[in-house]
Amino acid sequence: MTDSAPEPSLPWLVVRQDDNGNRYRVGRYATKSEAEQVADRLHARGPSKLYVVERSTAPRRTA
Repeated sequence: MTDSAPEPSLPWLVVRQDDNGNRYRVGRYATKSEAEQVADRLHARGPSKLYVVERSTAPRRTA
């Protein structure tokens, strides 16, 4: 199935960093506020992990 509609832009990332410095993308979000809310909720579960919000530097895809 092919969808011709472009996918929405999700420039904000939530990234988890572990104690060894390894980084894992947790999710992509449309707004910084949304990404910060997710990071805050995740941090509340276990403060031993670091969650950061970053703007994606990947080039935007065009159709």
